[in-house]
Amino acid sequence: MVRFIHTSDWQLGMTRHFLGPEAQARFSAARVEAVRGIGRLAVSERCGFVVVAGDVFDSNHLERQVVVRALEAMAATPEVTFYLLPGNHDPLDAASVFRSRTFLDHVAENVVVLDSNEVVQAGEGVELIAAPWTSKRPLADPVANASQGVPAPGPATQRILVGHGAVDLLSPSTSDPALISVSALEAQLAEGALHFVALGDRHSTTDIGDTGRIWYSGTPEPTDHQENDPANVLVVTLDGAAAEVVPHRVGTWSFLRLAYDLTGIEDVERLAQDLDSSPEKMNSVVRLSLVGQLNLAEHANLQAVLDHHTDLLASLQVWAPSSDLVVLPDDEDFAQLPLAGFAREALADLRTELTDPATADVARDSLGLLYRLVGAAS
Repeated sequence: MVRFIHTSDWQLGMTRHFLGPEAQARFSAARVEAVRGIGRLAVSERCGFVVVAGDVFDSNHLERQVVVRALEAMAATPEVTFYLLPGNHDPLDAASVFRSRTFLDHVAENVVVLDSNEVVQAGEGVELIAAPWTSKRPLADPVANASQGVPAPGPATQRILVGHGAVDLLSPSTSDPALISVSALEAQLAEGALHFVALGDRHSTTDIGDTGRIWYSGTPEPTDHQENDPANVLVVTLDGAAAEVVPHRVGTWSFLRLAYDLTGIEDVERLAQDLDSSPEKMNSVVRLSLVGQLNLAEHANLQAVLDHHTDLLASLQVWAPSSDLVVLPDDEDFAQLPLAGFAREALADLRTELTDPATADVARDSLGLLYRLVGAAS
């Protein structure tokens, strides 16, 4: 029996434009801490090794600190060997981070770079075949190049292919020469030339094909709202013809997409309650889609809710491409404003400008600001 952890797409050193400096620092620290957690999980699950199927680092051009901290995190569990595959973010080219002085000076004995297609012995009766990327734009399926022509394993040997890239079953492009052929992999699995295929590149945990032996592990910490099932690693057990794959959640961050149809104060209160219920606000990145119609008072309440939760959450954005929220002041809004003199004249002018499409947007924003300022002062 062979048991190991399959993970990928750590992308250490990644930055997100929607995170401020404080949140970015915590985001970066969480990704390194995930590496430590993977080592601890390997120990607790009695896994002999970890395969990282590409994109260990977000780039070949990183701060020294990112590399050193990553290697120190892996060294924290010396009884577990980490096999690192260069992917499209960190290909094994002339500028490779895996060949940098920083990496070579600090790499521990339990870290192995899968830098060729040669068979690697990962333990008694366990072989790895790797398909490292040597450039950002390969001109052929790197997995096929790695696995074709390799002699069949012995009867007591479990062979694991570690690859990176998009598979043809899921890719909308049919012209990409680097697409990985799922049918070819399934044929090799059927023949016994391979026993498991550990893939990276797709950030969502995904079982590919019909064999139950071709998997994307997904990223251990989420990176984007488009990911369907991130934040996992896979504990894989191979025993003869049987393969058991068990996802384990290790991520601590969440990327949430929330949509609301706002037609009154009750809807604004529901949005506030949902944001309040987020269990880990400091580690939550929220993207809102807001449609509907509110008056000035309701919109002022909404803005107060958004301002409050912007302070609490790692990031809160109203996503303009999917939002269409109209603010239409009504007579009750204006009746509540205790204005006189010049301010009352300005209010009358803004109400007039609301009827002109050329000035309506600015007038609406100005009225909203006036409403909030008067409300705060009264």
